[in-house]
Amino acid sequence: MKAAMITSSEPLPDNAPHVLVVDDDQKIRDLLARYLVEHGFRVTTAADAQSARSGMRGLEFDVILLDVMMPGESGLDLARELKSTRSVPICMLTARAEPVHRIEGLEAGVDDYLPKPFEPRELLLRLRNILKRGQSPSGPHEEIRMGDYVFHVTRGELKCEEKTVRLTERERDLLRLFAHRLGTPIQRHELCSEDSTGNDRAIDVQINRLRRKIETDPSNPVYLQTVRGKGYILYSD
Repeated sequence: MKAAMITSSEPLPDNAPHVLVVDDDQKIRDLLARYLVEHGFRVTTAADAQSARSGMRGLEFDVILLDVMMPGESGLDLARELKSTRSVPICMLTARAEPVHRIEGLEAGVDDYLPKPFEPRELLLRLRNILKRGQSPSGPHEEIRMGDYVFHVTRGELKCEEKTVRLTERERDLLRLFAHRLGTPIQRHELCSEDSTGNDRAIDVQINRLRRKIETDPSNPVYLQTVRGKGYILYSD
């Protein structure tokens, strides 16, 4: 099976990012392609490693969404090969959520790792952050947008639709730390070192309080997420 280009009914800008979706499940490929096209991406799909290689012979991609479990050559094997010859960022998609499998993906050089099932919104945020990391550095972020919320880094000010949201000094420090390392997991021990108590439980409490101020549904966070076995990570729009 050859790689297939998915087109939008609306014209996309010339600089629209191009995503290669590699997954043996046609339903998942079609759903991902339709969703990403609706959100401004150009999309090419492939059912296996061989089809992915075929697509890459004539096209350049800004990011690859790659399933781990595929018939024949696995996604991890393909990722290892691609990372040895190309600089294109890779986000792994997999139902295998155990830490050992995530570690295998990171050791293969992938840029992010998203267990199935996942919220499409989360995938979109991860893709955008991967693409931001690949751009030329332009200095620290001045504003972090999270849905209706905007955090002004220098001023340490959080607003929701122009209304100021009260932050404690600790919450302000945490948001600044996350802003400077946007899209990158921060280890719990690093967050503890920023806390005068140095207590893991205190960090959890602070994160939960902060989520109540920046998340629409704090029990199902989209922006400030837990990275199992690592710590926490902040995404932005």
